[in-house]
Parts: sequence; structure tokens; C-alpha cells
Amino acid sequence: MTQHLSVLQARRVALAAQGFTRPRPGVDGDVTARHVARVVERLGFFQIDSVNVLQRAHYMPLYSRLGAYDVELLHRASSRPPRRLFEYWAHEAALVDVRLWQAFRFRMDTADTKAWGGPRRIGRDKPELVEWVLHEVRDRGPLTAREIEHDVPRETGHWGWNWSEVKMALEYLFFKGEVTAARRNAAFERVYDVPERVIPPAQLDAPPIDDAQAHRLLVAHAASALGVATPQCLRDYFRMDPAPTRAAIADLVESGELLPATIAGWNRPAYLHRDAVRPRAVRARALLSPFDPLVFERTRAERLFDFRYRIEIYVPESQRVHGYYVLPFLLGDRLVARVDLKADRRAGVLVVHGAWAESHAPDHTAAELAAELRLMAGWLGLDAVRPPVKGDLAGELTTCLTSGLD
Repeated sequence: MTQHLSVLQARRVALAAQGFTRPRPGVDGDVTARHVARVVERLGFFQIDSVNVLQRAHYMPLYSRLGAYDVELLHRASSRPPRRLFEYWAHEAALVDVRLWQAFRFRMDTADTKAWGGPRRIGRDKPELVEWVLHEVRDRGPLTAREIEHDVPRETGHWGWNWSEVKMALEYLFFKGEVTAARRNAAFERVYDVPERVIPPAQLDAPPIDDAQAHRLLVAHAASALGVATPQCLRDYFRMDPAPTRAAIADLVESGELLPATIAGWNRPAYLHRDAVRPRAVRARALLSPFDPLVFERTRAERLFDFRYRIEIYVPESQRVHGYYVLPFLLGDRLVARVDLKADRRAGVLVVHGAWAESHAPDHTAAELAAELRLMAGWLGLDAVRPPVKGDLAGELTTCLTSGLD
């Protein structure tokens, strides 16, 4: 039977599926490894991004759902045994639930056709280099690319090996699953090692699954994490190809795990996960990374939240509408504002370059945003919040941030 949802119902389903109906333990108490594990299980991955103007992207989903937490909890989960996360290409580069290792074997097996240009070319044209690099990692790992590059044989004859080719060979092996990342170092470089020394045996040695099983597992995971979703959303979550995604959806509908659905005003079919919760209300408050799975599919964010969002990092400064690193602000069950933020670590200040309210923002938006900014500043180890000078919310937010201060 087809499920019929209003946009409000679909939005609340999505927020519940993403974990925004639960209290954030880091607001009034302590976040534990158990809390982190629950978010990992719910989302499946945290997208990695190198931009550090505020906080790197993979730290943010836990903050948004748990409040202030010790980032060492994530470091332990991703870089020390027994690991809960491994690094791979999921949505993009991501820290992925280690229980999905076998599900991503299908992607690893496509390295010769799907890896990006340079690594794929090295894998095809210079197999001797690839084999030498793999032996280096196996014999001396964990190692960064630079540590291997320093040992590149200088007399390479017609092979013509060079440093950038070593990095591409590593990335080919990484895509193929023959090496993985033991951790990231202080310079945010991958430290490569072989899977046998990184992936827990329970996952590494688990029975392999075929491509169809892998797609069913990943589509089911995406559906659970999204609550309700169109085929495009389900495909985008783990960046899968259309045909196997459609086949997986059909199988999951037949088994009853996915329920066909319509969302009022949408012209695309949708699917509701059979375990999706339908809350009567959502009382969330969170700043979201541009790469948070609640908003990274921009069409979905616009249709569910009436929130048009584009990241402007790569837009020339003179052409930016809102700023360099702009975070949506979730309040209740709506995205009600956006803020352009920077962590000035040297000065110990969270800088709010600008703040803008959506047309549907409630009257208490500025006060709630001020409280959230203070929480974020404390989490980042910053002593103060510098009020904004730009945006239609700037004046009211400045008043809220400075009230009660000498």
C-alpha cells in the first residue's frame, strides 16, 4: 500500500531518521563512545573534507547530533583497533562504518574502470610501480606517500617513476582496497597500510557478497538513514549507479523493507523505510556542516525544508552571496537561518562574518542561534564569539550575543 505524506510529515521523518529527535548529551553532560557508535550505525559514514576554516567536515555530524564532544572519541574509532570506521570512497571520501567493508568490495573491484584518471592510468600503464608501492606498504607500513616517495629508486630505466606517480599508485591501490588508511597525520595526509593491519578480522574475513547483495545492503542503509527518499536520494547517499540501485529498490519493495510513498507536491516517486519513525514534533537545534547528510543532496534539502543552499567555497569572493563557509541552522523541524563562520584559533574567537534568517524563521531564532554559537565556541576551545556585521539577522544576533556582557 502506498504511503501518503505531507511535506511536514516527510521532513519530520527525515529528521528522526538522521537522529535529530534525540537529546544531545553534549549540551548538558558527557558524550561517550556508545553515543558515537550509535551515530555511526545510524548514518553509516562521515564525509571528509580538508577545509579547516571552522572544523573539518567529518567532526561535524557528531557535534550536530550529540553536542560538544571530545574529538578523540572519533580518532579512536577511526585510527585505533578495534576500529569502528575505515576510510573509503562512500558518498565522497569518508570515514565509513567498518561493517560495510564487504559491501564496498563491489566498488573496489571496479578500480580499473572507475578510479579517477591519474591512478587508473598508473594502474594500467605502470603495474611494476604499483607492485613496488604495495610491497613498500606491506613491508614498512604504515606510511605516508612522502615517506614512500623518498625511497623511490633513482635508476628506474624506462619506467620513469616519479613522486606524483607514487601518490597515484597509492590512490589506485586505495580505491582497489589493497591498501587503506591507518589514520590521518597532523598534516591531514593519509597514512597508508594494508587492510590486514587495519580492518578487524570479523569484517575483513567475512564471506564476500555479490554486487546485487551489496547494492541491496547499501540502498537499505541509505533508506534507513534518510527515512523517506526518492530513488535519486537513495542512489546519491553512497554514489551508486542508477541501474543496480533501481534493481535493489525493487527487491527491497518486494521484501517489504521499502514502502512506496508519495509526498505532497513532489512529482517524483518516493520510498519510506518500514522502520521509519513518524514523530508528531521535532525540537532540534543544531548547526550543520555543508557536508552533513541531512543537506548534502541539495534538491532534497530544498524540497523538504524550503531551503536553497549552495556552498560558495569555490566562488570568487566578490560573487559570494552569503560567504565562504556557511552553515545551515536547524531549529525545531525547519532550517531557519544560515551563518558564515570562521574559527580564529590564534585569537581564540569564533568569528561570525554574517547571519541571515529564512522567511519562515521564528522570532526566537537569534536567541537560539546565539546559544548554539556559544556552545560551538566552547567545543572548539574558543573563548568568545565575534558578532556578525553582515546579513539581515546580524543586528538581532549581535544583541543576543552581547547581552549580559560588560
